[in-house]
Amino acid sequence: MEFRLLGSVSVATEAGDLALGPVKRRSLLAALLLRPNFPVPVDQLTAALWDDEPPPRARSVIQGHVSRLRTLLESTDARMYGVELATQGAAYALRMPESLLDAHRFEELVALARGQRSAGDAVVMYQEALALWQGPALSGVFPSAPLQAAAHALEELRLSAVEQLALGYGKLGEHARAAAVLHAEAGAHPLRESLSAALVTALRRAGRRSEALDCFHRTRRLLADELGVDPGRELAEAYALALRGQYDDEDARAAGAPVDERGGPAARPVPADATAPLVSGAPVDLLPRAPRGFHGRAAELAALSRAASGEAPVCLVTGPAGVGKSALVVHWAHRERERFPDGRLHVDLRGFSETGEPELLDVLREFLLALGVAPRRIPESLNSAAALFRSLTAERRILVVLDNVRSSEQARPLLPGGADCVTVVTSRHRLSGLVASDAARPVPLDVLGDDDSAALLAAVLGPERVHAEPIAARRLARLCDGLPLALRVAAARLADQPHWTLAAMAEELSDATRRLSLLDAEDTGVRAALQLSVRRLPPGAAHHLAHLGRHPGTRFGRRTAAALAGSTPAAAETALDQLAAAHLLTHGAPGRWTMHDLVRLYARAMDAEPDALPRVLDHYIATGLAAAQAAEQDGEPCFELPAAFHPPVEVREFDDRDAAMAWYAAEREDVVLAAGAADAAGLHDRTWRLVLALWPLMVWRVHDGWSPLLYTALAAARADADAYAQSRVLSLLGWVLTEEGRTAEALPHLEQAPRLAARAGDAGGEATALINLSLAQAALGDLEEAADGCLRAVDIARATGERNTERLALYHLTRHQLDAGQWKSALGTATAASSLQAPDAPAPSRVLLLAAAGEALVGLGDEIEGVRCLDEAAREAEAAGYDDGAVRALGALLRVTDDEAYRVRRDAARARLAVGA
Repeated sequence: MEFRLLGSVSVATEAGDLALGPVKRRSLLAALLLRPNFPVPVDQLTAALWDDEPPPRARSVIQGHVSRLRTLLESTDARMYGVELATQGAAYALRMPESLLDAHRFEELVALARGQRSAGDAVVMYQEALALWQGPALSGVFPSAPLQAAAHALEELRLSAVEQLALGYGKLGEHARAAAVLHAEAGAHPLRESLSAALVTALRRAGRRSEALDCFHRTRRLLADELGVDPGRELAEAYALALRGQYDDEDARAAGAPVDERGGPAARPVPADATAPLVSGAPVDLLPRAPRGFHGRAAELAALSRAASGEAPVCLVTGPAGVGKSALVVHWAHRERERFPDGRLHVDLRGFSETGEPELLDVLREFLLALGVAPRRIPESLNSAAALFRSLTAERRILVVLDNVRSSEQARPLLPGGADCVTVVTSRHRLSGLVASDAARPVPLDVLGDDDSAALLAAVLGPERVHAEPIAARRLARLCDGLPLALRVAAARLADQPHWTLAAMAEELSDATRRLSLLDAEDTGVRAALQLSVRRLPPGAAHHLAHLGRHPGTRFGRRTAAALAGSTPAAAETALDQLAAAHLLTHGAPGRWTMHDLVRLYARAMDAEPDALPRVLDHYIATGLAAAQAAEQDGEPCFELPAAFHPPVEVREFDDRDAAMAWYAAEREDVVLAAGAADAAGLHDRTWRLVLALWPLMVWRVHDGWSPLLYTALAAARADADAYAQSRVLSLLGWVLTEEGRTAEALPHLEQAPRLAARAGDAGGEATALINLSLAQAALGDLEEAADGCLRAVDIARATGERNTERLALYHLTRHQLDAGQWKSALGTATAASSLQAPDAPAPSRVLLLAAAGEALVGLGDEIEGVRCLDEAAREAEAAGYDDGAVRALGALLRVTDDEAYRVRRDAARARLAVGA
């Protein structure tokens, strides 16, 4: 068994890595592993799992994750390795031999390496220590401040070990290997001067003087641009040695250079053309100055370089307003100056500006003048001027930057003619026409991550101010959506107010009603940039955008958009594609779109119809009813449609239960948010219906913390004074609480539910409520009363012809009889329930009845037939992915037989449940 922190947090066993489950559980394990064999208080675990205010049930959540981890460890016989997750008062301790932890072994090997007299032995130990790393430390955990600080500390230890390994290589004369080790790390940590100094020295000693000098100058520029400082003494001295070309015998031999009689490197021959005169005249350069404070974007810069390779490439840099497209391209163009010896052309085509677009003939005239064409020789027609431009660039290596392009036809006349020329186009639109006609290579640009956002803030405010409030800086970045324009405006406000903290600015921005105003500065800002994008939209797309701002969820498809806008799904899909092409939406999974928060805030300020919210709520209600019908085909509708219902133009159809359950899983978050929006708007009749529409998912995933949502639905049903709604919600709430082990809390709700259902004339609801009440009664030990309740439910369901409810009541009666040891009665009841079951009944229903019959047969002494039934139930449950049923059937089998195969299957089902919890 091995516990890993040096890479993805994981637990390796002989059978493979344990399925640790959600990020929070992985983060909890990491927090315990960082202090092995020491009690870690709950408040420290809370700080590791949540950034800001933890949820009210944080302690319960932690207890649940600890319980799951303990079960996982026990399932792998962790005690055999001396591993135990123990509770110590208000703290938890992971007791274990520290040799099982990769971070501990790494530190031990590093300590041993430092004590070696032999450089060769030290190198071997450093190599072994660094081989334990499988990626960035603590990968896959929640990015809380304590865990990030721990990851940073481990990374510092790793970098120190890398530097010591390179030093060891140097002592062995293997300077090329030292340079190779350092090169990757210096690229990943360009501001770490000790790495750069070691790399300069290794390159010099390897005889690669020009690379050493280039490394120094690159680091010097970064230090100046990023931190405003000069290189320190160590780096400056390494540079001085490289600049003077100083060698000793070891350096020269390591580089493979001849040594003269004085012990220094022999003189090298001078190439015959070294003194040839340079070509006179400077190349044309219309680029704007390099952007100040440019940070990050390493992946995008690399993607742009790749796109710029090949024959006459056209690179298409696209992204939303304010994402930094122009800055990226200009920065890249300055960085790649040497690739374009014949010049660099640039024009802002103002495709999204209020000042109007320049005439293309005027742009070509400027290009031609810059290339040396006399004014009188410039053609007067656009086509002739474009042809002359292509001719002049045919044999040159020129970069053409076309910034802020609105459409493909705006860019085409400005494309150069040379195979060695590169064109870079920036646009808020995708310009698929340019991709089709000129094989343009897209380079999409998204918002900045947390680290790059913090670096951008530091460039304006100074690193000390940002590093003093790392959590606030991260929150500020997220409130700005990682949008460079928004971050620069926020930084400018903070720069004007040096007494403000980043936390104070973040608190101001957290007010959604003021955020866009706070992110405006004079003639620039997020709102102004978005306004220009929206003005270029077709009317239908703008109409849909305004209504999407009223969407209570985070993701939407064409039917949802149609419901909001009062349009058809076909019209909505066209508008969504247009909005995505303008980078106002993000097209994620097929048929799914999302919207950044700042765009959503802008859309909310646009004019929209007042019925947008009720329409989308009714869309979710109608779709939820259709999904429930497909998921539980023999079940009754859980409610009637509300008054003043807005019927959607099109309601999704579900082919089978799997499709319905997939919809529930995908839409759960948005339906819950819709219920919250309905509750906030006082639309009580929609609130409880939206919650009840989720009942098949609640049955399938009962331990997913549904009770707060059901309490919201109960309050809405009571505000609506609807006895039917109250009984249905109380019945479902009571059942969920019972399943959560909160039976005492559930009982009062369950006792009310049958009476309210009877008052509302809801016979089916009364029978269901009696069944759920029986479960609580059985949990409290009153099996006789529980059985009586199920019998009453059977009578009611039989009288009303509701076979599904009758079957359900008989199944639970079977369970009560089994618990009471009434084997014969249980078998008869299970058989009666099975006779009511449709041939295509859902797998859970078949599994539970088959398992109940098997348990009854075993109780009657017919173990062969009982085991057969239980085995069949287990196999069907596993095939259907019904892990709760598999655990129940396999657990019953293990009470009869010690077959190890059953134990392995049960543990696997438990592990799958733990991962999904």
